[in-house]
Parts: sequence; structure tokens; C-alpha cells
Amino acid sequence: MTDADSTKPPLRRGWTTGACATAAARAAFAALVSGREPPDPVEIGLPGGRRVAFALAQFTRGEDYAEAGVVKDAGDDPDVTHGALIRARVRRAPAGAGVSFAAGPGVGVVTRPGLPLPPGEPAINPVPRAMMRQAIAEAAAELGAAPDAQIEISVENGEELARSTLNGRLGIIGGLSILGTTGIVVPYSCSAWIDSIHRGVDVALACGLDHIAATTGSTSEDAVRKLYGLPEEALIEMGDFAGGLLKYLRKHTVPRVTIAGGFAKLTKLAQGRLDLHSSRSSIDLPDLAATARAAGADAALCAAIEKANSALEAQATARAAGVDLAAPIAQRAWDTAAAALANPATALEIIVVGRDGAILTSSGFRPAIRREDPQK
Repeated sequence: MTDADSTKPPLRRGWTTGACATAAARAAFAALVSGREPPDPVEIGLPGGRRVAFALAQFTRGEDYAEAGVVKDAGDDPDVTHGALIRARVRRAPAGAGVSFAAGPGVGVVTRPGLPLPPGEPAINPVPRAMMRQAIAEAAAELGAAPDAQIEISVENGEELARSTLNGRLGIIGGLSILGTTGIVVPYSCSAWIDSIHRGVDVALACGLDHIAATTGSTSEDAVRKLYGLPEEALIEMGDFAGGLLKYLRKHTVPRVTIAGGFAKLTKLAQGRLDLHSSRSSIDLPDLAATARAAGADAALCAAIEKANSALEAQATARAAGVDLAAPIAQRAWDTAAAALANPATALEIIVVGRDGAILTSSGFRPAIRREDPQK
């Protein structure tokens, strides 16, 4: 860390959609039962035991319901739902019915197996459901009422926001998921994206697929889809989170896994990085020059690669000189990925895709055994 970095204020944490929905639900239930104005701010408990309070952004009352809204604050995390208005419309339920959930406008519905919820259920994940049940139970005890309620969660513009998420790929149709395991958003943890990668693997396994392809972007996805004719359920939009995918696959075995990406991203993987984002890892050009040297590059070409502005420029320079960098990068990327995966029941393949969508090389499929394993 530099001196300049040390003077920066810490990144501000935020709240999950599940925490916001819980606060809105508790406020609406309290208003519905008491006939009074809702508590504002409204306090809820998080799964870890912490108590936090949320200001209400909206409240309305109907003939048989009360509805409260909370604006999501994701802190300093670049979350697609930051600033979204999350509403909970609460109705009384018959005695002993408990708490039930419904998807309002902007909240998706599960349509495929393999997710934490069965097809047909609103995409309100188990932990947010548990948080809302606890909040309703607390409010009911304070008011001397039965903890029975029907809760409909909606997100303003949620269907549009969901287009920027992986929900459609997972079979969650019509809007966003209500997420969160702790209630807290840690900036740049990208936990929602990694969770979507994990759910994508779960969906593929539930669909009985024996081959998935994880890709860094749309170009590599199109290339591998054409190569293997894979269904949508087999395609995992990994993005920069190679580590998040590979570590999950250690215990969730898929017989065949293809990782496809552009030369620059896979060069980072080859150099041992499991987070491929440009702001969190960079290309080691001297290392890339050493790879070129081992592939037959002369001193002048190696010097040019070390001075290149990018991995793509280095690759183009090598290619013009008749040196193939893609093949050794694929093999080295395979080594890194296999070490992270460490599951010999999975046959792993790395495919390097050019910017024009052409497949430059493949490592071929091999069991993902750690390099130091004597069987390799």
C-alpha cells in the first residue's frame, strides 16, 4: 500500500436487498397491525446478531394492506441495485398460516431446478426469507398479534435492472432476486456475481449436464457455444472471477469444464491470478517475454514484448514474427486453473479466443490434478 492509499477513507459498506426488504416488511406489518404510522426509522436484526435501522422512503395504506419502501444503499460497492426502491406490501394471513412470500413487480420467479428455491417460487432467497420471518415475529410479539402475514416484495424498475444481472441465464424470469446472507454489502467483494456463478453450476448439474463452459465475455461465449453446441444452461458467465468458479467446482463436480476467454484475461490466469479484473491484477510483460523466449522468440522480439502497451499488442507482435504465444499461455492457464480446481473427477480445458471470435488454441481436456501430484 502506498502512502497515498493509506490516507484514503475506508470504503463504505452497504445493505443487501434482503436487508432492505426486511426493514420494509417490518414497517408495513407494524403499521397494518397497529393502525398507526409505521416506525421510521425501523430496526431489524441481521443474521450475525447486529441491529440496524433503516429510514423509510415511502409508505401507503390500502383497504387490506400496508406498504413500505426502503431505498437500497450499497455503500461504495458498484451494485446494480444501488438506489433502487424496494417495497414490501403486507397483508394479514389466517391464524397459524405463518409468513408467505410473493413476487411483486420487479422481482423474478424461479423457472429452473438447481437453485435454493424450487421452480414457481418468487426469487426471494432463503436467508432474506428467514430475516423477514424473524422481523415479523418480533413486531408481532411487541404488538400482541399473531405472526401471520403475506409479504409481496417489489423493486422499482427491477425487471430492467435484472437485464444487467445473470438472472436470465439462471432461469429467474421477470426481475431481480432478493439476496443476501449477512445483510451487509462489502464493497468490491462482488459476492452477488460470484453467487450467480455458483447458482449457474447448480442449475447445470440439476439439469443433468456433464459439460459446462465458463467464459470471460460474450465473444468467448459465442465461440464455445458454436464449437460444442451447448445449451444455455451449460454456459456460465464467469467474467473476471475464475477463482470463484474453480473453488466451487472442487466440491461440485462437473465431468467436463471448458474455460474460454481472450488472450489478455487468460494470460493473467497463466500468471497465477484468479481475479482477472484490470484493476485487481495486471499483465507481467517480462514473464510474457520469457514465455515467448521458450516458444522460440529471439532477443529482439522478447524486448519488443517487454515494451508492449498491452498483452494484445504483445501477442500481435509475436504472431507477426511467427511465434505462437496462445498455445503456451493456454497450457500455463490450465496449470493455474487445475491447481485451483484440484478435482481429478473433472476434465478441464482452456480455450483462447481471438477478438474476432476465432479460436486460437485449446489446451485439450485433462483431469484437473494438481501439478505436484505424481500421477500427472
